Amino acid sequence: MSVENLIRELRRTLDDAGLRGSFLVRDLCSGDELGIEPDLEFPIASLVKIPLALATLERIRKGELDGSAQILVQPGGITTPGPTGLSRFQHPARIAVDDLLYLSTAVSDNTAADALFALTSPAEVSAMLHGLGLRGITVRHTMRELNETPAERLDPPDVHLAHFLAIEAGTAGRGHRIPQLDVTRANSGSARALIELLQALWTPSPIDAGVSERVRTLMAGNLIRHRLAPDFSSDASRWSSKTGTLLNLRHEFGVVEHADGQVFGVAVLTESRVPAISQPGAEALMAQVARTLRDRLRHMSASWP
Repeated sequence: MSVENLIRELRRTLDDAGLRGSFLVRDLCSGDELGIEPDLEFPIASLVKIPLALATLERIRKGELDGSAQILVQPGGITTPGPTGLSRFQHPARIAVDDLLYLSTAVSDNTAADALFALTSPAEVSAMLHGLGLRGITVRHTMRELNETPAERLDPPDVHLAHFLAIEAGTAGRGHRIPQLDVTRANSGSARALIELLQALWTPSPIDAGVSERVRTLMAGNLIRHRLAPDFSSDASRWSSKTGTLLNLRHEFGVVEHADGQVFGVAVLTESRVPAISQPGAEALMAQVARTLRDRLRHMSASWP
């Protein structure tokens, strides 16, 4: 099957499942890539925690922040399903900046992330990315603002109504009545922009080598592994990633490093037309499509002289 027919078939499979997505898989050594709407912009939800970690570590390297400094973090006090870590704490806690980085990135702890945003604002994170030549990702707000959606104001039996609104209230230009889903107001980016960030973290770039190594280590320790990890983790490969979820958005981006030396960046941003909170079929299909692109690219790389 030609690449064009493969992409067409994958698009049809996604559409039949009620999904639209921005997919890109790149061989980080050769630069060869395959994708589906890789430049389509999405709100990136918790994926923003990787630029936040990068900015925080860069400031630690410069001596502007002390990684061992203890920060008093107020409890998130959240009791609804979903949030993890400090977000579910009921009492204040003192946590070192280095440990907040772990909680924010590997555990996807929103309260830990906001403690880091209090040290380095969204505008400063964006400016740092732009200074490194990474211009496709825009950071506009904290995690607390991200989570102030209609879903948090509804009783559990009615949360599906927030998903209906998320699905129906968008515009053709990627605007939305829910600010967190409007790419002109939310933290936003495309699969291509996220792959550029991975390329800069996994290969020589303007990012300090020690900073890149620490971010890679944090991503390798990601504890949320139900989405793409089952299709990219094995005894002969290492999967390092970050997930993001908000209403009908399900994302993940990361790098698979194979024992034979091949290294692929994978970025998947999706939105669902199905008004359901739990969609294991969508999670599995995201991974299936990403792996199919990776498999085809890996086969093409192996066949080239």
